[in-house]
Amino acid sequence: MSHTPDLDAMPHVMGDDGQFHATDEQVDLSGTTLEAWVALVFFWALGLTVFYQFFTRYVLNDSAAWTEEIARYLLIATVFTGAAIGVAKNNHIQVDFFFRFMPRALSYRLALLVDVVRTAFFGAATFLTWQMMQKLGSYKMTIIDLPMNLVYGVVMAGFAAMCLRSVWVMRIHWQRGYTVLERPESDMNDR
Repeated sequence: MSHTPDLDAMPHVMGDDGQFHATDEQVDLSGTTLEAWVALVFFWALGLTVFYQFFTRYVLNDSAAWTEEIARYLLIATVFTGAAIGVAKNNHIQVDFFFRFMPRALSYRLALLVDVVRTAFFGAATFLTWQMMQKLGSYKMTIIDLPMNLVYGVVMAGFAAMCLRSVWVMRIHWQRGYTVLERPESDMNDR
């Protein structure tokens, strides 16, 4: 049995005058987190660096040696700041299959344990990154005469942001009485 769509229910973009009529929704950036803005800055710096590398290599036939190393570090910075966005939205990869079949009390306790372990992991990663920075001391980048601790500092800041966001997510889960593992259809805006 074939189902034909109701043409009256579909959005109309062509007016009676034969012209295309479509309007975009208002852009709302009010919910954009600080981590997202920082990740955007790193992403654009990465894009500009890669463009400069492409331009010097293929247009000028004289590749800038520093661009490859800096692009790698900017990619690291983009990933670690962007990961904090995933923690804030609580949409990292998770397995919620077994939570559907567990008794409610057990699934809630286990989900809160997941929140505690995740927070502890990010806290430990922040501390371990700080320790590694102490051991590196004045170690420099390979091509650019800058300290490697700049890169590891961004990684540590990313882990710290993930840890703080994880505490925030855990608090929301405690307040509302369920987690995303128990109700995957919910999101962090459901209260």
